[in-house]
Amino acid sequence: MHRATKIVATIGPASSNPDILLQMMQAGLDVVRFNFSHGSADDHRQRAEWVREAARQVGREVAIMADLQGPKIRVGKFENNKTMLVAGNTFILDAGCELGNNDRVGLDCKDLPRDLRAGDVLLLNDGLIVLDVTRVIGEEIHTVVKVGGELSNNKGINRQGGGLTAPALTEKDMEDIKTAMSLGADFVAVSFPKNATYMEMARQLANIAGAPYGIKPKMIAKIERAEAIPALQGILDASDGIMVARGDLAVEVGNATVPALQKRMIRMARESNKLVITATQMMESMIHAPVPTRAEVSDVANAVLDGTDAVMLSAETAAGKYPVTTIETMAAVCVESEKSEESQLDRDFLDRTFTRIDQSIAMGALFTAFHLGAKAVVALTESGSTALWMSRHWTHVPIFALTPRVSSERTMSLYRNVTPLHLDTNIDRDLALNQALEVVVSKGYAARGDMVVLTVGEPMGAAGGTNTLKIVRVGDHFRRLKMRGQRPRGLSQV
Repeated sequence: MHRATKIVATIGPASSNPDILLQMMQAGLDVVRFNFSHGSADDHRQRAEWVREAARQVGREVAIMADLQGPKIRVGKFENNKTMLVAGNTFILDAGCELGNNDRVGLDCKDLPRDLRAGDVLLLNDGLIVLDVTRVIGEEIHTVVKVGGELSNNKGINRQGGGLTAPALTEKDMEDIKTAMSLGADFVAVSFPKNATYMEMARQLANIAGAPYGIKPKMIAKIERAEAIPALQGILDASDGIMVARGDLAVEVGNATVPALQKRMIRMARESNKLVITATQMMESMIHAPVPTRAEVSDVANAVLDGTDAVMLSAETAAGKYPVTTIETMAAVCVESEKSEESQLDRDFLDRTFTRIDQSIAMGALFTAFHLGAKAVVALTESGSTALWMSRHWTHVPIFALTPRVSSERTMSLYRNVTPLHLDTNIDRDLALNQALEVVVSKGYAARGDMVVLTVGEPMGAAGGTNTLKIVRVGDHFRRLKMRGQRPRGLSQV
Protein backbone atom coordinates (compact mmCIF):
# COMPACT_ATOMS: atom_id res chain seq x y z
CA MET A 1 0.00 0.00 0.00
CA HIS A 2 1.02 3.60 -0.56
CA ARG A 3 2.71 5.02 2.55
CA ALA A 4 2.93 8.78 2.89
CA THR A 5 5.15 9.06 5.97
CA LYS A 6 8.81 8.41 5.26
CA ILE A 7 11.21 6.31 7.34
CA VAL A 8 14.73 7.41 8.29
CA ALA A 9 16.96 4.72 9.79
CA THR A 10 20.45 4.89 11.26
CA ILE A 11 23.14 2.60 9.90
CA GLY A 12 25.49 1.02 12.42
CA PRO A 13 27.05 -2.32 13.41
CA ALA A 14 23.73 -4.16 13.08
CA SER A 15 23.04 -2.85 9.58
CA SER A 16 26.49 -2.30 8.03
CA ASN A 17 25.98 -5.18 5.67
CA PRO A 18 24.94 -5.01 2.00
CA ASP A 19 22.33 -7.77 2.38
CA ILE A 20 20.76 -6.23 5.50
CA LEU A 21 20.69 -2.80 3.86
CA LEU A 22 18.95 -4.27 0.84
CA GLN A 23 16.33 -5.92 3.07
CA MET A 24 15.83 -2.64 4.97
CA MET A 25 15.12 -0.80 1.72
CA GLN A 26 12.76 -3.52 0.57
CA ALA A 27 10.98 -3.16 3.93
CA GLY A 28 10.44 0.57 3.32
CA LEU A 29 13.59 2.51 4.24
CA ASP A 30 13.62 5.93 2.53
CA VAL A 31 16.61 7.77 4.03
CA VAL A 32 19.77 6.33 5.60
CA ARG A 33 21.24 8.29 8.52
CA PHE A 34 25.00 8.24 9.05
CA ASN A 35 25.79 9.11 12.68
CA PHE A 36 29.09 10.98 12.55
CA SER A 37 29.47 10.63 16.31
CA HIS A 38 30.74 7.14 15.52
CA GLY A 39 32.94 5.62 12.84
CA SER A 40 35.80 6.82 10.66
CA ALA A 41 35.65 8.59 7.32
CA ASP A 42 36.54 5.31 5.59
CA ASP A 43 33.69 3.55 7.44
CA HIS A 44 31.22 6.13 6.14
CA ARG A 45 32.53 5.90 2.58
CA GLN A 46 32.16 2.12 2.55
CA ARG A 47 28.62 2.37 3.89
CA ALA A 48 27.73 5.01 1.30
CA GLU A 49 28.81 2.63 -1.46
CA TRP A 50 26.60 -0.10 0.02
CA VAL A 51 23.65 2.28 0.25
CA ARG A 52 23.94 3.37 -3.38
CA GLU A 53 24.30 -0.22 -4.59
CA ALA A 54 21.32 -1.46 -2.54
CA ALA A 55 19.22 1.45 -3.85
CA ARG A 56 20.17 0.51 -7.40
CA GLN A 57 19.01 -3.05 -6.74
CA VAL A 58 15.60 -1.98 -5.39
CA GLY A 59 15.17 0.41 -8.31
CA ARG A 60 14.69 3.70 -6.49
CA GLU A 61 16.78 6.48 -5.00
CA VAL A 62 17.42 6.36 -1.25
CA ALA A 63 18.89 9.50 0.32
CA ILE A 64 21.85 9.75 2.69
CA MET A 65 21.72 12.03 5.73
CA ALA A 66 24.98 12.98 7.45
CA ASP A 67 24.23 13.69 11.12
CA LEU A 68 27.01 15.80 12.68
CA GLN A 69 28.12 15.11 16.25
CA GLY A 70 27.97 18.78 17.20
CA PRO A 71 29.29 20.49 20.31
CA LYS A 72 27.79 18.13 22.87
CA ILE A 73 29.36 18.71 26.28
CA ARG A 74 30.62 15.47 27.84
CA VAL A 75 32.53 14.14 30.83
CA GLY A 76 35.99 12.72 30.16
CA LYS A 77 37.26 9.19 30.68
CA PHE A 78 37.65 7.21 33.91
CA GLU A 79 40.62 5.13 35.06
CA ASN A 80 38.32 2.10 35.20
CA ASN A 81 35.98 3.33 32.40
CA LYS A 82 33.17 4.06 34.88
CA THR A 83 32.21 4.87 38.45
CA MET A 84 29.10 4.58 40.63
CA LEU A 85 27.64 7.83 41.97
CA VAL A 86 25.63 7.56 45.19
CA ALA A 87 22.89 10.02 46.17
CA GLY A 88 24.07 12.40 48.89
CA ASN A 89 27.77 12.06 48.08
CA THR A 90 29.91 14.82 46.60
CA PHE A 91 31.41 14.66 43.10
CA ILE A 92 33.65 17.06 41.20
CA LEU A 93 33.65 17.87 37.50
CA ASP A 94 37.24 19.03 36.94
CA ALA A 95 38.31 20.65 33.67
CA GLY A 96 41.95 20.01 34.62
CA CYS A 97 41.54 16.30 35.34
CA GLU A 98 43.04 13.81 32.88
CA LEU A 99 41.54 10.50 34.07
CA GLY A 100 38.55 10.31 36.40
CA ASN A 101 38.04 8.24 39.53
CA ASN A 102 35.36 7.79 42.18
CA ASP A 103 35.71 11.43 43.31
CA ARG A 104 36.04 13.43 40.11
CA VAL A 105 36.10 13.32 36.31
CA GLY A 106 37.44 15.54 33.54
CA LEU A 107 35.52 17.57 30.96
CA ASP A 108 35.83 17.80 27.19
CA CYS A 109 34.62 21.41 27.38
CA LYS A 110 37.21 23.29 29.45
CA ASP A 111 35.06 26.44 29.59
CA LEU A 112 32.12 24.75 31.33
CA PRO A 113 33.00 26.04 34.84
CA ARG A 114 32.52 29.61 33.57
CA ASP A 115 28.89 28.85 32.64
CA LEU A 116 27.83 27.52 36.03
CA ARG A 117 26.85 28.94 39.42
CA ALA A 118 25.83 27.47 42.76
CA GLY A 119 22.24 26.27 42.52
CA ASP A 120 22.45 25.05 38.92
CA VAL A 121 21.24 21.52 38.23
CA LEU A 122 23.26 19.29 35.89
CA LEU A 123 21.77 16.32 34.09
CA LEU A 124 24.19 13.60 32.97
CA ASN A 125 23.71 10.56 30.73
CA ASP A 126 20.41 11.77 29.23
CA GLY A 127 19.08 12.85 32.62
CA LEU A 128 19.60 9.53 34.40
CA ILE A 129 22.05 11.18 36.82
CA VAL A 130 21.29 14.52 38.51
CA LEU A 131 23.91 16.72 40.21
CA ASP A 132 23.28 19.89 42.24
CA VAL A 133 26.06 22.46 41.84
CA THR A 134 27.21 23.76 45.25
CA ARG A 135 30.14 25.95 44.18
CA VAL A 136 32.59 26.61 41.36
CA ILE A 137 36.28 27.03 42.21
CA GLY A 138 38.55 27.73 39.26
CA GLU A 139 38.39 24.71 36.95
CA GLU A 140 36.39 22.63 39.47
CA ILE A 141 32.61 22.30 39.62
CA HIS A 142 31.67 20.93 43.05
CA THR A 143 28.37 19.07 43.19
CA VAL A 144 26.21 16.90 45.39
CA VAL A 145 24.66 13.82 43.79
CA LYS A 146 20.87 14.15 43.83
CA VAL A 147 20.09 11.10 41.68
CA GLY A 148 22.88 8.55 41.44
CA GLY A 149 23.78 5.77 39.08
CA GLU A 150 26.58 4.41 36.93
CA LEU A 151 28.56 7.06 35.07
CA SER A 152 30.85 5.87 32.29
CA ASN A 153 33.22 7.48 29.78
CA ASN A 154 32.12 10.42 27.59
CA LYS A 155 28.51 10.72 28.81
CA GLY A 156 26.72 13.94 27.98
CA ILE A 157 26.10 16.90 30.28
CA ASN A 158 23.09 19.24 30.14
CA ARG A 159 22.03 22.05 32.43
CA GLN A 160 18.39 22.02 33.44
CA GLY A 161 16.78 24.83 31.47
CA GLY A 162 19.67 25.01 28.99
CA GLY A 163 22.06 27.91 28.55
CA LEU A 164 25.45 26.20 28.32
CA THR A 165 27.96 27.88 26.02
CA ALA A 166 29.19 25.82 23.06
CA PRO A 167 30.63 26.63 19.62
CA ALA A 168 28.34 26.54 16.61
CA LEU A 169 30.45 23.93 14.84
CA THR A 170 33.44 22.03 16.18
CA GLU A 171 36.60 21.25 14.22
CA LYS A 172 35.35 17.68 13.95
CA ASP A 173 32.05 18.91 12.46
CA MET A 174 33.93 20.90 9.83
CA GLU A 175 35.99 17.87 8.82
CA ASP A 176 32.89 15.66 8.84
CA ILE A 177 31.09 18.07 6.50
CA LYS A 178 33.95 17.63 4.00
CA THR A 179 33.69 13.85 4.35
CA ALA A 180 29.91 13.94 3.94
CA MET A 181 30.19 15.93 0.73
CA SER A 182 32.85 13.60 -0.67
CA LEU A 183 30.51 10.62 -0.26
CA GLY A 184 27.55 12.45 -1.79
CA ALA A 185 25.33 13.12 1.25
CA ASP A 186 21.95 14.60 0.32
CA PHE A 187 21.11 16.03 3.76
CA VAL A 188 23.27 17.41 6.57
CA ALA A 189 21.74 17.35 10.07
CA VAL A 190 23.26 20.01 12.35
CA SER A 191 23.31 19.18 16.06
CA PHE A 192 22.51 21.70 18.80
CA PRO A 193 21.88 24.87 16.76
CA LYS A 194 20.72 27.72 18.96
CA ASN A 195 19.73 30.23 16.30
CA ALA A 196 19.64 30.92 12.57
CA THR A 197 23.30 31.97 12.49
CA TYR A 198 24.38 28.43 13.36
CA MET A 199 22.47 27.06 10.37
CA GLU A 200 23.67 29.77 7.99
CA MET A 201 27.28 29.01 8.93
CA ALA A 202 26.76 25.26 8.45
CA ARG A 203 25.10 25.78 5.05
CA GLN A 204 27.95 27.98 3.86
CA LEU A 205 30.54 25.38 4.87
CA ALA A 206 28.54 22.55 3.28
CA ASN A 207 28.09 24.46 0.02
CA ILE A 208 31.82 25.21 -0.15
CA ALA A 209 32.75 21.60 0.62
CA GLY A 210 30.17 20.30 -1.84
CA ALA A 211 31.11 22.58 -4.74
CA PRO A 212 33.81 20.26 -6.20
CA TYR A 213 31.22 17.47 -6.31
CA GLY A 214 28.34 19.58 -7.60
CA ILE A 215 26.42 19.13 -4.34
CA LYS A 216 24.30 21.60 -2.37
CA PRO A 217 22.86 19.49 0.45
CA LYS A 218 19.61 20.24 2.24
CA MET A 219 20.22 21.42 5.80
CA ILE A 220 18.29 19.93 8.73
CA ALA A 221 18.38 21.66 12.14
CA LYS A 222 18.16 19.29 15.10
CA ILE A 223 16.10 21.03 17.77
CA GLU A 224 17.62 19.78 21.02
CA ARG A 225 18.54 22.89 23.02
CA ALA A 226 16.15 24.92 25.16
CA GLU A 227 17.50 28.10 23.54
CA ALA A 228 16.38 26.86 20.12
CA ILE A 229 12.69 27.02 21.04
CA PRO A 230 12.26 30.82 21.14
CA ALA A 231 14.47 31.06 18.02
CA LEU A 232 12.55 28.34 16.16
CA GLN A 233 11.07 30.48 13.36
CA GLY A 234 14.45 31.96 12.54
CA ILE A 235 16.02 28.50 12.51
CA LEU A 236 13.26 27.27 10.20
CA ASP A 237 13.81 30.18 7.83
CA ALA A 238 17.55 29.38 7.65
CA SER A 239 17.06 25.62 7.18
CA ASP A 240 15.42 23.21 4.75
CA GLY A 241 13.88 21.30 7.64
CA ILE A 242 14.09 20.45 11.31
CA MET A 243 14.38 17.33 13.40
CA VAL A 244 12.35 17.07 16.60
CA ALA A 245 15.27 15.55 18.54
CA ARG A 246 13.41 14.54 21.66
CA GLY A 247 16.35 13.08 23.59
CA ASP A 248 18.52 16.05 24.53
CA LEU A 249 15.55 18.40 24.24
CA ALA A 250 13.66 16.47 26.91
CA VAL A 251 16.68 16.56 29.21
CA GLU A 252 16.80 20.36 29.02
CA VAL A 253 13.10 21.30 29.03
CA GLY A 254 11.62 18.28 30.84
CA ASN A 255 9.88 15.18 29.50
CA ALA A 256 6.39 16.56 30.11
CA THR A 257 7.02 19.58 27.88
CA VAL A 258 8.13 17.65 24.80
CA PRO A 259 4.81 16.29 23.39
CA ALA A 260 3.28 19.75 23.05
CA LEU A 261 6.53 21.11 21.63
CA GLN A 262 6.56 18.29 19.08
CA LYS A 263 3.11 19.25 17.80
CA ARG A 264 4.05 22.92 17.70
CA MET A 265 7.30 22.27 15.80
CA ILE A 266 5.62 20.03 13.23
CA ARG A 267 2.88 22.60 12.67
CA MET A 268 5.37 25.47 12.31
CA ALA A 269 7.54 23.49 9.89
CA ARG A 270 4.62 22.65 7.62
CA GLU A 271 3.34 26.22 7.69
CA SER A 272 6.84 27.40 6.71
CA ASN A 273 7.05 24.87 3.82
CA LYS A 274 9.89 23.04 5.56
CA LEU A 275 10.56 19.36 6.23
CA VAL A 276 10.20 17.83 9.69
CA ILE A 277 11.53 14.57 11.13
CA THR A 278 10.41 13.15 14.47
CA ALA A 279 13.15 11.21 16.25
CA THR A 280 14.39 9.44 19.40
CA GLN A 281 13.14 6.23 21.05
CA MET A 282 10.27 5.70 18.61
CA MET A 283 10.68 1.90 18.70
CA GLU A 284 13.28 1.67 21.48
CA SER A 285 12.15 -1.69 22.83
CA MET A 286 12.79 -3.28 19.43
CA ILE A 287 16.52 -2.96 20.06
CA HIS A 288 16.05 -6.23 21.97
CA ALA A 289 12.48 -7.38 21.22
CA PRO A 290 10.82 -8.43 17.94
CA VAL A 291 7.67 -6.40 18.71
CA PRO A 292 7.21 -2.83 19.98
CA THR A 293 5.29 -1.76 23.06
CA ARG A 294 1.77 -0.41 22.62
CA ALA A 295 3.02 2.98 23.81
CA GLU A 296 5.65 3.03 21.05
CA VAL A 297 3.03 2.21 18.42
CA SER A 298 0.92 5.09 19.72
CA ASP A 299 3.95 7.39 19.70
CA VAL A 300 4.66 6.69 16.03
CA ALA A 301 0.97 7.00 15.16
CA ASN A 302 0.68 10.36 16.90
CA ALA A 303 3.68 11.72 15.02
CA VAL A 304 2.04 10.62 11.77
CA LEU A 305 -1.25 12.25 12.73
CA ASP A 306 0.65 15.42 13.70
CA GLY A 307 1.80 15.57 10.07
CA THR A 308 5.49 14.73 10.36
CA ASP A 309 7.30 14.08 7.07
CA ALA A 310 9.32 11.24 8.54
CA VAL A 311 9.82 9.12 11.62
CA MET A 312 13.35 8.13 12.55
CA LEU A 313 15.02 5.05 14.02
CA SER A 314 18.35 5.31 15.83
CA ALA A 315 19.77 2.45 17.91
CA GLU A 316 16.87 0.23 16.77
CA THR A 317 18.55 -0.21 13.37
CA ALA A 318 22.12 0.80 14.22
CA ALA A 319 22.67 -1.70 17.03
CA GLY A 320 19.39 -3.60 17.47
CA LYS A 321 18.69 -7.27 16.86
CA TYR A 322 15.81 -6.69 14.43
CA PRO A 323 16.61 -3.80 12.02
CA VAL A 324 14.50 -5.14 9.14
CA THR A 325 11.54 -6.15 11.32
CA THR A 326 11.61 -2.74 12.99
CA ILE A 327 11.24 -0.96 9.64
CA GLU A 328 8.45 -3.32 8.55
CA THR A 329 6.62 -2.66 11.83
CA MET A 330 7.04 1.09 11.63
CA ALA A 331 5.85 1.12 8.00
CA ALA A 332 2.71 -0.81 8.95
CA VAL A 333 1.94 1.60 11.80
CA CYS A 334 2.35 4.58 9.45
CA VAL A 335 0.01 3.12 6.84
CA GLU A 336 -2.72 2.35 9.37
CA SER A 337 -2.42 5.76 11.01
CA GLU A 338 -2.69 7.58 7.69
CA LYS A 339 -6.01 5.86 6.93
CA SER A 340 -7.66 7.74 9.78
CA GLU A 341 -6.11 11.10 9.06
CA GLU A 342 -8.65 13.71 7.98
CA SER A 343 -7.92 16.13 5.16
CA GLN A 344 -8.24 19.78 6.09
CA LEU A 345 -7.39 21.07 2.64
CA ASP A 346 -10.33 23.45 2.30
CA ARG A 347 -9.60 24.99 5.68
CA ASP A 348 -5.90 25.26 4.85
CA PHE A 349 -6.72 27.32 1.76
CA LEU A 350 -8.90 29.87 3.55
CA ASP A 351 -7.40 33.37 3.57
CA ARG A 352 -4.31 32.11 1.69
CA THR A 353 -2.67 34.21 -1.00
CA PHE A 354 -0.03 33.02 -3.45
CA THR A 355 2.49 35.34 -5.05
CA ARG A 356 4.22 32.71 -7.21
CA ILE A 357 2.72 31.05 -10.28
CA ASP A 358 4.36 27.68 -9.57
CA GLN A 359 3.03 27.61 -6.02
CA SER A 360 -0.46 28.55 -7.27
CA ILE A 361 -0.38 25.68 -9.79
CA ALA A 362 0.76 23.26 -7.06
CA MET A 363 -2.09 24.27 -4.77
CA GLY A 364 -4.59 24.21 -7.64
CA ALA A 365 -3.54 20.66 -8.53
CA LEU A 366 -4.07 19.51 -4.95
CA PHE A 367 -7.49 21.12 -4.70
CA THR A 368 -8.60 19.75 -8.08
CA ALA A 369 -7.34 16.21 -7.42
CA PHE A 370 -9.01 16.11 -4.00
CA HIS A 371 -12.42 17.30 -5.17
CA LEU A 372 -12.43 15.35 -8.46
CA GLY A 373 -11.41 12.13 -6.75
CA ALA A 374 -8.28 11.76 -8.90
CA LYS A 375 -6.18 8.65 -8.48
CA ALA A 376 -2.92 10.56 -8.40
CA VAL A 377 -1.21 13.90 -8.80
CA VAL A 378 1.79 13.77 -11.14
CA ALA A 379 4.23 16.66 -10.90
CA LEU A 380 6.99 17.12 -13.47
CA THR A 381 9.62 19.01 -11.54
CA GLU A 382 13.27 19.98 -11.75
CA SER A 383 14.10 21.12 -8.21
CA GLY A 384 11.22 19.44 -6.38
CA SER A 385 9.67 22.70 -5.13
CA THR A 386 6.26 21.91 -6.61
CA ALA A 387 6.22 18.54 -4.86
CA LEU A 388 7.32 20.13 -1.57
CA TRP A 389 4.42 22.62 -1.61
CA MET A 390 1.96 19.85 -2.40
CA SER A 391 3.33 17.68 0.39
CA ARG A 392 2.53 20.32 3.04
CA HIS A 393 -1.18 19.44 2.77
CA TRP A 394 -2.85 16.07 3.31
CA THR A 395 -5.42 14.90 0.75
CA HIS A 396 -5.18 11.06 0.63
CA VAL A 397 -4.26 11.51 -3.05
CA PRO A 398 -0.70 10.23 -3.64
CA ILE A 399 1.75 12.61 -5.31
CA PHE A 400 4.24 11.30 -7.87
CA ALA A 401 7.10 13.66 -8.63
CA LEU A 402 9.01 12.94 -11.82
CA THR A 403 12.37 14.57 -12.41
CA PRO A 404 15.41 14.08 -14.61
CA ARG A 405 17.68 15.07 -11.68
CA VAL A 406 18.93 12.28 -9.41
CA SER A 407 19.67 14.84 -6.68
CA SER A 408 16.02 15.96 -6.72
CA GLU A 409 14.83 12.35 -6.57
CA ARG A 410 16.89 11.76 -3.44
CA THR A 411 15.78 14.99 -1.80
CA MET A 412 12.10 14.24 -2.46
CA SER A 413 12.46 10.82 -0.83
CA LEU A 414 11.92 12.69 2.46
CA TYR A 415 8.78 14.59 1.36
CA ARG A 416 5.55 13.38 2.89
CA ASN A 417 3.15 11.66 0.48
CA VAL A 418 5.58 12.12 -2.44
CA THR A 419 6.93 9.21 -4.47
CA PRO A 420 9.91 10.44 -6.54
CA LEU A 421 10.43 8.78 -9.93
CA HIS A 422 12.96 9.28 -12.69
CA LEU A 423 11.94 10.99 -15.94
CA ASP A 424 14.13 10.57 -19.01
CA THR A 425 13.47 13.86 -20.74
CA ASN A 426 13.14 17.51 -19.74
CA ILE A 427 12.91 19.12 -23.20
CA ASP A 428 9.58 18.46 -24.96
CA ARG A 429 6.45 19.01 -22.89
CA ASP A 430 4.16 16.50 -24.64
CA LEU A 431 6.84 13.83 -24.66
CA ALA A 432 7.53 14.45 -20.97
CA LEU A 433 3.84 14.22 -20.06
CA ASN A 434 3.48 11.00 -22.02
CA GLN A 435 6.52 9.52 -20.32
CA ALA A 436 5.20 10.62 -16.94
CA LEU A 437 1.89 8.84 -17.46
CA GLU A 438 3.73 5.83 -18.86
CA VAL A 439 5.83 5.53 -15.70
CA VAL A 440 2.84 5.91 -13.36
CA VAL A 441 0.73 3.34 -15.26
CA SER A 442 3.55 0.83 -15.82
CA LYS A 443 4.35 0.80 -12.10
CA GLY A 444 0.71 0.12 -11.24
CA TYR A 445 -0.09 3.47 -9.66
CA ALA A 446 -2.92 4.21 -12.13
CA ALA A 447 -4.97 2.20 -14.62
CA ARG A 448 -7.52 2.61 -17.42
CA GLY A 449 -10.31 4.97 -16.44
CA ASP A 450 -8.38 6.60 -13.59
CA MET A 451 -8.27 10.37 -13.47
CA VAL A 452 -4.81 11.91 -13.02
CA VAL A 453 -3.88 15.56 -12.43
CA LEU A 454 -0.57 16.66 -13.94
CA THR A 455 1.56 19.77 -13.49
CA VAL A 456 4.41 20.87 -15.74
CA GLY A 457 6.38 23.96 -16.67
CA GLU A 458 6.82 25.57 -20.05
CA PRO A 459 9.50 25.85 -21.24
CA MET A 460 10.78 22.58 -19.81
CA GLY A 461 13.97 22.37 -17.79
CA ALA A 462 13.75 25.56 -15.72
CA ALA A 463 13.60 25.25 -11.93
CA GLY A 464 10.57 27.05 -10.49
CA GLY A 465 8.86 27.17 -13.88
CA THR A 466 5.70 25.11 -13.19
CA ASN A 467 2.86 27.00 -14.91
CA THR A 468 0.49 24.38 -16.39
CA LEU A 469 -2.16 22.10 -14.87
CA LYS A 470 -3.68 19.31 -16.93
CA ILE A 471 -6.41 16.77 -16.09
CA VAL A 472 -6.53 13.48 -18.00
CA ARG A 473 -8.38 10.18 -17.80
CA VAL A 474 -5.80 7.50 -18.44
CA GLY A 475 -7.59 5.35 -21.05
CA ASP A 476 -8.90 8.34 -23.01
CA HIS A 477 -5.53 10.03 -23.02
CA PHE A 478 -3.65 7.09 -24.48
CA ARG A 479 -6.42 6.40 -26.99
CA ARG A 480 -6.04 9.94 -28.33
CA LEU A 481 -2.29 9.46 -28.57
CA LYS A 482 -2.78 6.31 -30.67
CA MET A 483 -5.15 8.16 -33.00
CA ARG A 484 -2.38 10.70 -33.59
CA GLY A 485 0.17 7.93 -34.05
CA GLN A 486 2.03 8.68 -30.80
CA ARG A 487 2.03 5.30 -29.09
CA PRO A 488 3.76 5.61 -25.71
CA ARG A 489 6.53 3.10 -25.17
CA GLY A 490 5.54 0.07 -23.10
CA LEU A 491 1.87 1.02 -22.98
CA SER A 492 0.37 -0.98 -25.83
CA GLN A 493 -1.90 -2.66 -23.29
CA VAL A 494 -3.52 0.63 -22.24
